[in-house]
Parts: sequence; structure tokens; C-alpha cells
Amino acid sequence: MSLTVLVYYFLYPIFYYTSRKPKRYRVLNFFRKINAAVPLLLSGMLWRIHAEHTLTKDGVYVYCPNHTSFLDSPLLLILCNGNHHFIGKEELLKVPVLKLFFKTIDITVKRESKLSSYRAFKRASENIENGMSLVIFPEGGILERYPPQLHHFKNGAFRLAIEKQVPVIPITLANVWELFFDDGKLYGSRPGVIDIFVHKPIETIGLTPDDDEMLKNQVYHVINGKIKDYEDRQKRSRKDSALSPVRR
Repeated sequence: MSLTVLVYYFLYPIFYYTSRKPKRYRVLNFFRKINAAVPLLLSGMLWRIHAEHTLTKDGVYVYCPNHTSFLDSPLLLILCNGNHHFIGKEELLKVPVLKLFFKTIDITVKRESKLSSYRAFKRASENIENGMSLVIFPEGGILERYPPQLHHFKNGAFRLAIEKQVPVIPITLANVWELFFDDGKLYGSRPGVIDIFVHKPIETIGLTPDDDEMLKNQVYHVINGKIKDYEDRQKRSRKDSALSPVRR
């Protein structure tokens, strides 16, 4: 966290200038990517991206990742190209290194408030029309359960994608929680390699608002299936390593 703060304040003049006008947001995102990558690298946390599909730099998408760690947002900043923004809980305005962004490029939503949710998605809809992709965690937050399991998804992201007829990109952050669960307070952190799976876009052209449940379930099964497949492969790998004879 201290590394993130140091890099943030080093880049703050750039963040402040580029956050003043929407036409500068693309540059802002470039430097947010640097702010996300440098602390991770200095902490010994690397990432490995497995992409099923090459995403165009100017494409507009709704990115839907699973959510188990405070590192998820920085990883999405590293992953996403082009112009994009986040929807996050209102409490993030209290985080010093996020406050500037959630007052400008990103959008906050107050939990359990239908009015706040309506306003947030209305603004997100306008941003998509202006060529900005959206990053949203459909689980709505990080559950306290450890080890984590994929929680049920909320419908908002999928209704918006259908309304704007833009593709949904399921993203599986497979093992972030093993290195840094939630805010890192309970189980600490350690260096390692994070596996990120970028799945094929799911098109929404031709879908209607009545299809939001179907789209939500489709994205859920893609991510949950990859999580289970990844965990099974990890277990087999550990088992094979344990059974391998020790060479002298």
C-alpha cells in the first residue's frame, strides 16, 4: 500500500491535470496503468494474461471480472486498453489514492440505494455512448469467506450492456486471493504470479432487456468454470509434484 501511495503522489500533478477534462481521460488511464503496475512489480507480484481473444484498442466493452482482492482494480487497469472507467462503492471516496478518480473519471454508487444505482448507470450509459468501456465487478463486492467462492451476480452490468448493445468481456482473476486476499490484513501478502484469463466477448446485439438473466448466467458460468478448472489443475500439479521421486 505504501508503494502505491508513493507512486500516486509522484504522479499526482499528471493525474490532477488529466482528470480535469474528459478529453484527457485516455491519457489519465495510461498513467493510471503505470500507477497500478509499478507497485505490483516492486512488491514481486507479476501477472500472466491468457487471452482467448484480442481486444481492439478502440473497442467499447463491459468488463466483468470476479472480485476477491484489492489488487483486482489495479490488475484491470493494467489489462484494459483504450478509454475506460470503473463503477465502485461510495466508500472508495474515502481512500486517498482513489478519491480523485472517483470524483472525475470513475463512478460511485451507494449500496442499497436505487436512486444512486440509477444515477450511476445513467452516467455509465452516457460514458459508453462517448466511447468509454466500463469495468464493473458484478458480485458487488468482496465476500469475507475464505477461501473465496464466486458469489451470485447482480443484473445491472448486463442490462446496461444489452441496452447499449456492447459486448461483455468475462474476466477470471484466478489466484489473486492466494497472494493478497481482500485488503491483505487477515492473511497478509506474498510475491508470486497472478493468472488472468480474458475470455471471448459475449455479444449482446439482438438481445433485449428480458435477456439480462440469461446473459448474467452465461457470464457467471464462464468465470466459475474457469475458476474450477484452474483450481483442479493446481491440485493435480501439486499432487504430481508430491509423487515425483526426489533426484539425488
